[in-house]
Amino acid sequence: MIVEDNVLRSDWIVACKIEDVKEKPLQVIVMGERVVLFRNEEGIHAFKDLCIHRGAALSLGCVKDGNLVCPYHGWEYNSDGACTKIPQLPEGRSIPLKARAFKYACKEAYGFVWINFNNNNPEFFSYPQYNDRSYRNILWGPQQVNAKPPRVVENFLDVGHLAFIHEGFLGVQEHPVIGDYEVHTEGNRIFCDEIAVFQPDPDGTGVAKDVYYTYEILGPLTVLFTKRDPETDNKMTILLTILPVDESKSIAYGIMSFNYETGTTDQEVIEFQDMIFAQDKPIVENQKPEDLPLDLQAELSLKCDRMSIAYRQYLKRVGVTLGTD
Repeated sequence: MIVEDNVLRSDWIVACKIEDVKEKPLQVIVMGERVVLFRNEEGIHAFKDLCIHRGAALSLGCVKDGNLVCPYHGWEYNSDGACTKIPQLPEGRSIPLKARAFKYACKEAYGFVWINFNNNNPEFFSYPQYNDRSYRNILWGPQQVNAKPPRVVENFLDVGHLAFIHEGFLGVQEHPVIGDYEVHTEGNRIFCDEIAVFQPDPDGTGVAKDVYYTYEILGPLTVLFTKRDPETDNKMTILLTILPVDESKSIAYGIMSFNYETGTTDQEVIEFQDMIFAQDKPIVENQKPEDLPLDLQAELSLKCDRMSIAYRQYLKRVGVTLGTD
C-alpha cells in the first residue's frame, strides 16, 4: 500500500547506495511503492516500476543503448521516460504520446541515490565532511528495522540510553547522568549544545573519559551526530538517514566520518556499528505506541530528552504523518 505522506514525498528520500545500481535495473520499495533505478551514460534514473502497457515490472527488464527495456513486450523508455520503441507497431506508425514511464527526480549524493516523488526538487542538505579530504568516510547499511521511521530516528537522537543499551561501549551504568543542554534553531538548522557523555574507551586507548556529543536535524528522516574528544579535538560524525519501505518497515543507512586515524579497517568500523545497531533494534521494534507521539503530554520526558522533544516538535510543524500520532 502506497504511503500518502505529502511532506515526505516532497523531500529527498534515500533509495540505496550508488554502488548498488549496476548494469541490471534495480527495484526498491519506497513508501510502499515499487521504484526502478537504472543506469546509463547520463547517470542513474528513477521511474515508477510499471510499464504503461500491461503493468509489467520494468525492473525485470534490461538497459539497452541507454534505454530501459520492458521485459514483457520490449517497449523501450529513454532517460526522460518517453517511449522510443514499440516493437509491435507497424513501420511508420507513430508512438502514442501517452506511452511514457513515470519519472521521479533522482539525485546521486554522498555515496547514495536519493529520489523525490513529487518532482519538486527541494533543497538538498549539506554534509561537508563527505568532500573534505581531512575526513575518512565509510558508508553503512542497509539495516532493516520492523519499526516506523520516526522511532528509529528518535532512538538515534536519544543520549540517555547509551549507558544501558550500549553499556561497556558507549557508556557505563555507574555514570548515567546527562547534564542540562539547550537545543537551538538558526534558520533551517536545529541542533543542540555539546553534551558530556562518559565512555569507557572512546578512542581505543583504554582510557575512560568524557566525550562530547552534538545532534542536528537535517530533515524528517535524516539526522546528524558528532562526537568530539576535547583533549585531541578528534571528531567522528554519523549521518543517519531512513528509507521508509512501508507503514511499519524501515531501512537505515549512514555515513561514518572520521578526521583522525582509527586504527581499524572500514569493515571493522562497519561491524562495530552493526553491533551497536543490533543492540538498539529490539528496543525500537517493541516500543509502544508504534507511532511516535507528537503530543508532548503523552509521555513523560526529562531535560535530557530535549533533542528528541525538538524532533517531535519539528515533525509536527512540518506535517509529517508517517509513523506519528
